Amino acid sequence: MQRVCFTLQVRTDRMEEYAERHVAVWPDMLRALRDTGWTNYSLFLREDGLLVGYLETPDLAAAQEGMARTDVNARWQAEMAEFFEDLDLPPDQGFWQLTEVFHLEDQLATAAPGTNSDSTNTPTAQDQ
Repeated sequence: MQRVCFTLQVRTDRMEEYAERHVAVWPDMLRALRDTGWTNYSLFLREDGLLVGYLETPDLAAAQEGMARTDVNARWQAEMAEFFEDLDLPPDQGFWQLTEVFHLEDQLATAAPGTNSDSTNTPTAQDQ
């Protein structure tokens, strides 16, 4: 399963309305997201308009292509586009994808049993 985190910038003067639009997303949009592989999907909005999205999917490109084939996505993206700053593409294509650099469960799964949990790579005061 691919974990995807992305950002967009919501116009600060439209943040309240943007949040309100997401209180009850259209049921056909919700079904389309689910049916095309967007799972565990969340959006987080910071007070300065930074929008952070997170989802899990078997294949992001396939999930995006699946949504692009739906009528509801075209309608939703057209309505949402006006909420974002500096966006030349529809929001579902114009987001900045972040690179994952750490995932706790992945590291725990690969850690050797009985590995000392003390930080062996971090210098102590004596080492400095």
